[in-house]
Amino acid sequence: MRNGIKDKVVAVTGASSGIGEAIAELLSARGAKLVLGARREDKLEELAKRISDAGGEVTWLKTDVRQREDTENLATLAETHFGRLDVMINNAGVSQLSNLEELDVAGWEEMIDINFKGVLYGIAAALPLFKRQGSGHVINIISTAGIKITPTMGVYAATKNAVRTVSEALRQESEGRWRVTGISPGFVKTPFADSMKNEHLRSTIQEKAREIAIPAEAIAEAVAFAIEQSDNVDVGDIVIRPSAQD
Repeated sequence: MRNGIKDKVVAVTGASSGIGEAIAELLSARGAKLVLGARREDKLEELAKRISDAGGEVTWLKTDVRQREDTENLATLAETHFGRLDVMINNAGVSQLSNLEELDVAGWEEMIDINFKGVLYGIAAALPLFKRQGSGHVINIISTAGIKITPTMGVYAATKNAVRTVSEALRQESEGRWRVTGISPGFVKTPFADSMKNEHLRSTIQEKAREIAIPAEAIAEAVAFAIEQSDNVDVGDIVIRPSAQD
């Protein structure tokens, strides 16, 4: 028998736009209580107001996943505001693409700090609560870039594969105490590429996305599917991409 989503307390990082925003709106529509984190306070506040106006239960906190204290505060907010944390969704991410020989070390560090260390900080914030509760669910938003490696995506893919490895280790270590899901989206209609510093690569990715990208709501549906399963059902990996993607 499925658990459903209603009344589950769900924290989402990177919630102010794109996949995170779609996840928040869908889960709220299905009765989840939301704790939203992102760096852009204005966007978070707008999203929270939309959800609240629609009858949803939501709170939010400015969260930079590069700062461990921020992710800890987000998990603490879930406990103080709603009494528990059922699901931690590590969604925040960034992509700075370049050939390795260009030595964009600053871009490498940004991706490592957000895409990998940010996920570790999210896990570290959630696990103490899960252990006290005796249950919980970590959902890590990964990427198909970690499955098919292409030029310019070496370090980005490496950060995503690091998350994939940690996710599997966390699942094996759980011994049934918590669930772990990794979701790997392909091209999705989001502003994700807008932050890329390389103008040529940014426009190339944006054009490709316009041609074949799937809506962010498709990823949100995958998240909902994983959450609503029974406690003894662990949906380990979901790959979701456009049918036209290589």
